[in-house]
Amino acid sequence: MTYQVALTLKSRNEKTGPIPVSTTTFETCPDACPLRENGCYAGNGPLFMFWQKVTDKNTGDAWPAFVAKIRDLKPGTLWRHNQAGDLPGNRINIDAGAFTALVIANEGKRGFTYTHYDVIRNEKNREIVARANAKGFTVNLSANNLKHADALAETKAGPVVVVLPSSVSGPEKITTPAGRKVTVCPATYRDDVTCKSCGLCALQRDTIVGFPAHGVQKKRADKIAA
Repeated sequence: MTYQVALTLKSRNEKTGPIPVSTTTFETCPDACPLRENGCYAGNGPLFMFWQKVTDKNTGDAWPAFVAKIRDLKPGTLWRHNQAGDLPGNRINIDAGAFTALVIANEGKRGFTYTHYDVIRNEKNREIVARANAKGFTVNLSANNLKHADALAETKAGPVVVVLPSSVSGPEKITTPAGRKVTVCPATYRDDVTCKSCGLCALQRDTIVGFPAHGVQKKRADKIAA
């Protein structure tokens, strides 16, 4: 399968800061994601229009050319894979070959991303993600709510992030049902923090990072986060 990806070397997104970010074709978004066409922050606005251009192959590169661009990034570069889209795959299973090529290309860099692919019931997906994390490419497991965050943490495949209700607006004290600490993403409530200055999501860590539902479809995301 061919995956179309656009690499923006210097993001203008105020939350990420001026770091390289990629955008991957919509078809990679897995069926396991409840936000797929149902509350995804990337489903509207300028990002959605750009994402559509990538999906329609009107911009970006095929997977091998994208991987080559990542290989050419300077050592130590912090970059985010997928401001929209997910890991290469067929909506159920991660494409191990394609993703492994990216993990290898990332060696010496500080790549990080998020995935909604099922790693709880799908053992192969779990192994692929765990291997990527072990090799220095941080894949955050995306949880729909706090209970789901506990289940993902139990897999030990990688660090976990979670959708929080949009009512969360600051550094609130939040824990999962199992007592795991949740750190609200500081870039969501502080103007002086970006992914570039924070880098928490690029780290292997115990704390779960929480992202309050946002965007014009946040009411739909709120229902999922509840």
